[in-house]
Amino acid sequence: AAPWNPPSQLQLQLSAETSGLSPHPAMDGRPSHHFLVVSFPAQGHINPTLQLAKRFARLGARVTFSTSVSAHRRLFPSTSPQPTPPPPPPSEGEAAPPLLCYSPYSIGEYDDDPVWDSIDQHHFMSQLKAVGSRTLAELARDLAEAGCPVTCVVYNFLVPWAADVARDLGLPSSLYWIQPAAVFGVYYHYFHGYADLVASLREEPFSPVDLPGLPPLRIRDLPSLLVSESREDGVFLPALEELFRCLDRHICEAAAAEEEEEGKKRRSKVRVLVNTFDALEHDALIRAVDAMELVPVGPTLPSAYTDGVDGADTAYGSDLFQPDAKEGYTGWLDSKADKSVVYVSFGSFSVLSARQREEICLALEGSGRPYLWVARGNRDGVAEGESGMVVEWCSQMEVLSHRAVGCFVTHCGWNSTLESMACGVPTVGLPQWTDQATNARLAEASWGTGVRAEANTEGLLEAVELRRCLDLVMGDEIRRNAAAWREKAREAVKQGGSSDRNLRAFVLQVHAPTLSTCD
Repeated sequence: AAPWNPPSQLQLQLSAETSGLSPHPAMDGRPSHHFLVVSFPAQGHINPTLQLAKRFARLGARVTFSTSVSAHRRLFPSTSPQPTPPPPPPSEGEAAPPLLCYSPYSIGEYDDDPVWDSIDQHHFMSQLKAVGSRTLAELARDLAEAGCPVTCVVYNFLVPWAADVARDLGLPSSLYWIQPAAVFGVYYHYFHGYADLVASLREEPFSPVDLPGLPPLRIRDLPSLLVSESREDGVFLPALEELFRCLDRHICEAAAAEEEEEGKKRRSKVRVLVNTFDALEHDALIRAVDAMELVPVGPTLPSAYTDGVDGADTAYGSDLFQPDAKEGYTGWLDSKADKSVVYVSFGSFSVLSARQREEICLALEGSGRPYLWVARGNRDGVAEGESGMVVEWCSQMEVLSHRAVGCFVTHCGWNSTLESMACGVPTVGLPQWTDQATNARLAEASWGTGVRAEANTEGLLEAVELRRCLDLVMGDEIRRNAAAWREKAREAVKQGGSSDRNLRAFVLQVHAPTLSTCD
């Protein structure tokens, strides 16, 4: 694929002058775009997508953020779950309304805060599409009737039906891919001719698999949805297949809308926003998927830890879990030496066995280093010991940015990977499922910011192996690499950085689609 070249600041200024969009955030109080940003109702999906919504708003666009009623209730327990469209544009002399508003979609019977492990997950996904599509379309119509018509729908990957809603309403839409570009490339190739190859090698974890435009990977490095047979794999893989069918249709529509320009055909490629940055995945962004333009706009993290534009933006603002009192763990961290603490967390979804927790506990106590361990939901086998502190949940960005934190033992979810990178903290990876094995491989082999801990033949990470990894990542070389990537991540999102320019250009170039039928 031809590389996505971010426009210069001068080009953005000229484009802004001709489009009605202020090149600086909300200077004129008259947003020229209204983005409806739609997220799957899970913590790891809401966090980066809400941060993208905030960045749209900082560029002067109006934004309505929409996730499920149940997630909305947990984000805003004191507010009504009913759609609350933003107010219409102000009359002359009136103050401008908020640029970011929240209105949920419904999942019908699952609006009452479903517990994922106890429900029929296939039925949940079916209702998510059926009821979610209908209520999202109703929301878009309500916004138009309120004088705030949507001009573009942006959605993350487990709600591909949002693109169909946009199409039915005559609106453009764009996918926001919240995993690395390399993982997008893996899924794309899997659904475009490589499924049989992957299936044939599933029992050979160290066998190399050569996918176009991607760094060297082995079967064990591929997303678990492609190489294992867990309950969740059978739920989410069909949703991903539907997503890529949707993107294929968009590609077909773009091809049908080719225009003649100076006697030459010009094709407008489908653009996918990606939560990564150019320096991190340059080759994958331009080579992995020739049929689409992958546009890096990340890392989409709270502004206080990246571009510094909004110093008050110190958290995602979307915790679905109740954190421990901040004063407890921050005060504990304040008492520790610089870069001495091992931070341990496996995210909002992963669950470790009791035996695995015991091995980790042995490793931490045996390392002689202080540790802060997030043990959400189950503390069996987790003990604070003499040098540790255990919490139910915490503000991860605040912890990772603390001077005392020296490394991060992580499941390698993409949000956690970017958070640790933006804070310059090296990682020990213990991937569990979905994209995490790929992320761990990239961190170790491509970026040098961490290592993947090796489990034994029973799939158990033993204490002695974890201690070996801790000694390695607390050493000078990996720390230097992590510090270098911290600067590159922050450079990308600050004003004038590559991701900042990409997002500004995307906002300026949103336009009504030309729809056609694919043969």
